[in-house]
Amino acid sequence: MALTTREIETAKATVKPYKLTDGSGLCLLVTSSGSKLWRWRYYFQGKEKMMALGEYPLVSLKEARDLHFAARKTLGSGVDPMEERKVDAATKQEHAKTLLRRAESSVEKVARKWWDTWSTGKSPRHAAQVMRRLEADVFPVIGHKFVDDVKAADVRELVLAIEDRGARDVAKRAQETIGQIFRFAIANGLATRNPAADFKPSDILKPAMEMNFARVDESDLPELLAKMWTYKGDILTIYAMRLMAYLWVRTSELIEADWAEFELEKEKWEIPRERMKKRRPHIVPLPHQAVTILRDLSIRTGNGTKVFPGANDKDKTMSNNTILFALYRLGYKGEMTGHGFRGIASTVLYESNLFEEDWIEMQLAHVEENKVKGAYNKAKYIKQRAKMMQWWADYVDTQLAKGIAALAN
Repeated sequence: MALTTREIETAKATVKPYKLTDGSGLCLLVTSSGSKLWRWRYYFQGKEKMMALGEYPLVSLKEARDLHFAARKTLGSGVDPMEERKVDAATKQEHAKTLLRRAESSVEKVARKWWDTWSTGKSPRHAAQVMRRLEADVFPVIGHKFVDDVKAADVRELVLAIEDRGARDVAKRAQETIGQIFRFAIANGLATRNPAADFKPSDILKPAMEMNFARVDESDLPELLAKMWTYKGDILTIYAMRLMAYLWVRTSELIEADWAEFELEKEKWEIPRERMKKRRPHIVPLPHQAVTILRDLSIRTGNGTKVFPGANDKDKTMSNNTILFALYRLGYKGEMTGHGFRGIASTVLYESNLFEEDWIEMQLAHVEENKVKGAYNKAKYIKQRAKMMQWWADYVDTQLAKGIAALAN
């Protein structure tokens, strides 16, 4: 006779467990402790088995009958319901593990692991700035994604969205940082590919206002420097090209310089506001290599006003095209300009992850008006910029040595 809810509710515990049957092997086991457990007795391949279907009242009489019916259908198809349950449980467990692994390998979690490693030895200010960019621009868009689910298109859309708000440089660095994160993920077995490596920022970003000057890639720098240092032209042109490489100022800022702007003992060059594009005075910390060149130059032109006087009129400066035409003669027409060193230096300094954005932008004289708080301070970050400029000059020397060695071979 089939069970009723009333019978189940009124069933009391006794010293020994007992069963209330519902038919076709389904029963309710009432334990001595008062628990009421659904059980189904069945036979599979001649062996008696007992399958648990839950506890009353968490599993109601109707739910127990539904579970019983489904299990009987499974048995009728020739499959052991209890074995099928084990397989289902194992599948669910593996699925849960997969979801957990994917959650632990989300872009945000991997990025934070990368940051923990990468930030060691970096200045706290710079490290915090990189994390702020990730939290503002990257995590809200792809932070939740499993690393191997991120496509090149996801990175592209993220980068373009940043550019659309007028932050091209931030967009470029966002892609570079994402690339570093994915390289870390691949190296640590957390990802299989780097979607940020499928294209360069320049492939999708609009040219910057000052990036419309031709320049070689960083990989071509050693050969360029070697050719510049072995150039057989006019000595002032040679010195001008070398200073452009070391100091990466605008071409006009260099060739129009007056000797009065330099304090070689203090390794400092102060360009007056009237000669600067943004009409603000600018200080260029001089690395040792630049000081040496300028001391040699002072022997040649130091009696006059101009550092680079014109060939025919010493009160005027050399032509603005002098450096450009020298590069043409070296075989770099359409490939490199004096101004191009600004782009190369900017890229190398950013990718080195040794220097803060504010230092680099300040040295490029790129600081926008809306970023200037209070009175403009031409000496801001001067100690940090001096170290950065010396690092860059040493980097140039290293690349020059590589280029000279390659030419010798």
